[in-house]
Formats: sequence, C-alpha cells, structure tokens
Amino acid sequence: MADAKKKRVAIVAGVGPGLGAALVRKLTNESCSIGMFARSPEFISKLAKEIGRNALPIPTDVSNQKEVAAAFHKVRQQLGPVEILIANASGSIGKGLTETTPEQFERSWRIGVCGAFLCAREAALDMLECGAGTIIFTGATSSVRGRGGAVAFSSAKFAVRGLAQSLAVELWPKGIHVAHVIIDGVIDTPEMRKRYKSGANEPLLKPEAIAETYWNLIQQERSAWSLEADLRPCNEAFFE
Repeated sequence: MADAKKKRVAIVAGVGPGLGAALVRKLTNESCSIGMFARSPEFISKLAKEIGRNALPIPTDVSNQKEVAAAFHKVRQQLGPVEILIANASGSIGKGLTETTPEQFERSWRIGVCGAFLCAREAALDMLECGAGTIIFTGATSSVRGRGGAVAFSSAKFAVRGLAQSLAVELWPKGIHVAHVIIDGVIDTPEMRKRYKSGANEPLLKPEAIAETYWNLIQQERSAWSLEADLRPCNEAFFE
C-alpha cells in the first residue's frame, strides 16, 4: 500500500448519508486521504471506521470561521496540504416568504454561502502555494431556478453559483480548477426512497454516479476545464 503521506488530500465539507458519503468513498477509492466535515459527529465517525486510517472525521459547523480554520489546521497536521475541496454543505431552512424568519434566512445563507466561502478561502491557501488544486461547489435546481416555498435555500444556491463563477475568474489563471455542479433532481437516499415510495413518479439520481462526475472534473486536463456541469436522470422533466 502506498504511504498515506503521498496520497492526495481532499476535504468534503458537508458529509451525510447521500452524496457526501458517496464522494468520500469515491475519493478514497482513488487513493485520496479525506477530511470529513459535518455538524453531527455520529455519521462521519461511523463512516471513518468503515474507510479506515485515510479518513479523518472532524465535527465542524462550516458557518463558523474559527471552527473551519481549526478543522483545516487539523487536516494539514494529520494528512497534509489540501489539494481538493468539495463544498457540499447546504441548509434548507424555512419555507415561503412569510413563513421564513430572518434568523432562518440568515442561517441558510451562513451554511450554504458563507460556509462555502470560508472553506474555499482556507483551501486556496494550500493550493496557491503549490499552483494547483480543485474546488467544486455543489449546486441544485435552485441554483438556476428559484423554487416556490424555498426562499432561503433558492437564494443561497444562486449565491453559491455566483461565488463559484467569481472564484473561477480569480483562481483558474493560478492553476486552481473551480467548478460548480448543478444537481437537477432528487438524490437517491434511504430517506428519499421512503418519501417517494407512496406513488410519486420522481426519478432519483444515484449518488455514486454523481460522485463519478465530480472525480472526472478533478481529473480534467487544464487546457479544457469545465466551469459547470449539470446532472439529471434521463427521464427528468427539464423545465418543470
């Protein structure tokens, strides 16, 4: 087995039982060491035991600057400089305009937008030093079309797309690949399967297939980088 110190170091910020876990498993299978950030320690601790010594679970509220800085410091100390960041955390908080409190609105933005900014800012310190790296932001249908009843989530996802585009302009010339992935549909998780079991004909995206696209972005040759990829199942209605 190759020395863990020689493995590429990746961070997945926002690791749950769906896409986050699939990303961690894919990166591990591609010989990366992984720092896993999530607010709740239970799931990432269990996942780390499954993966082994190349996975480092760090309970982190990505909206908190001090916690993010401390988490990155721990990754650097135990795994090495960060070469790959996937900003996957989001907060679907509140409902429609009158049913969403200002506190809920701000919290959704702090998790989804400020959290992505804080993680990218930390990761870029390592990437700029070596002149290479990849930062991928997870988007959604709401990144391009506001969804009724999701005023906080939709506005935050629009902002993450703008953040990705701005950072691409700034960082691509310095050798850092910044990309944004629009996931236009519902990700297949045990919870979602239960929800749609009642007869709703909603096609689901396999998290493992999504993770393959992220890895393809990471592997792209710099003469032909993608800024944005959008993913949907073959039977998804594009504009509904």
